[in-house]
Order: sequence, then C-alpha cells, then structure tokens
Amino acid sequence: MKFIPCQGGDNCTEGGTHCQGCGRSHEEIAETKKLIDALVQFTQKMDFENVEEFTSFVATRAAGKYRMQQGGGMGFGLNIQPGS
Repeated sequence: MKFIPCQGGDNCTEGGTHCQGCGRSHEEIAETKKLIDALVQFTQKMDFENVEEFTSFVATRAAGKYRMQQGGGMGFGLNIQPGS
C-alpha cells in the first residue's frame, strides 16, 4: 500500500470507511493523528528548540528501521546481501 498524504480542505470526508479526498481509511487517518500527537507531546515535554531537526531524525530512523526489518540492508534503500 502506498501512503497518500491528506489534501485537506473540502475534499476530506468523514463518512464511510475511507476519506473521499485522499482515499485513506479513517482508521489509518486516526492512527496517524495519534502518532503525530504523541510526537508533538514528546517534543513539548523535552522542550526541543530544533523541532524540524528532531522530526527529520525520527522520520529517517523510522524509515531505516522499517527497511532493515523488511530485509532491505542498511536502511538507506540499499539491499546488501551477505557475500556480495
């Protein structure tokens, strides 16, 4: 499944199982909002002055960890196989 960011505005819908604007399920949208809220709360708790650097770090690390768990090598889009 490919992530499609919300477009916002008048295209967003709350009825049914999926938003008519972005096509994402309302469950996915709600879970994403929870993750963002948790990151914001943590950022506020730590009183980070460099919010952009922190969120960029989290995004990079999360993507890298996901790739590693999927067998994708170093986490930078490289697929390094043993013995190559």
